[in-house]
Amino acid sequence: MLLVVDVGNTNIVFAVHDGKEWLGTWRIATTANRTSDEYAATLFLLMEKQNIPVTQITKAIIGTVVPPVLYQLLLLCRQWFGVEPIVASATLDWGFDILINNPQEVGVDRLLNGLAAHQLYGGPLIVVDLGTATTFDMIDQDGNYCGGIIAPGLTLSLEALHSAAARLPRIGIGRPQSVVGKETIGAMKSGIYWGYIGLIEGIIKRIQDEYSQPLTVVGTGGLAPLLAEGTPVFKKINPELTLEGLRMLAKRNLLKNTKSKT
Repeated sequence: MLLVVDVGNTNIVFAVHDGKEWLGTWRIATTANRTSDEYAATLFLLMEKQNIPVTQITKAIIGTVVPPVLYQLLLLCRQWFGVEPIVASATLDWGFDILINNPQEVGVDRLLNGLAAHQLYGGPLIVVDLGTATTFDMIDQDGNYCGGIIAPGLTLSLEALHSAAARLPRIGIGRPQSVVGKETIGAMKSGIYWGYIGLIEGIIKRIQDEYSQPLTVVGTGGLAPLLAEGTPVFKKINPELTLEGLRMLAKRNLLKNTKSKT
């Protein structure tokens, strides 16, 4: 079985795949000072609850955009599962070209999203990841990563609005009943929700104009289903796209390593 670890700025997702399907997926808050022992205590309990034997984990892959947590996750895999994990990076065999000036700069989550989206849906396409940051990534017909756009995430924008304006409260995220708010909270919800719909639609339109061809738009990230309610631009929604990318990357590189040893 494969242990997949997807480290985002907000959450770490642990998942187990048996070669056919996902047996379990769990999220914990991303905390820089958590130890490998703490990860193990939490993860072993979660796996036990779903009857997944710890001893069946024979391989692992880690993808992270938060470097400080990597060491303890490496220890988790080595000491508690007895496996040496693959760490997703631009130096691995992705099966496509990274067509930007410095491939080492691009976040591995964006490469993983592109890998999975192209394998699942073909190309050319735009992947919109609605997480801590809102990213737009262009993948060509052959699956090559062509670059993208990074904007502040919806939650970050909400927090900035509350922090910078003394009289504006902290609010939750949701689709407002009307565009024009009748009170402060309604006005804030409308500005955030429809503002991000405008951001998504506007940037996608500009990318399509620049490439002069129809592009399939794939949404991922925890907020993708909510924002997809407000716009028809998304053709596919897959909140677990990064996990799928990690699984595919592990399969490709584990197979390559096996062949190189024979």
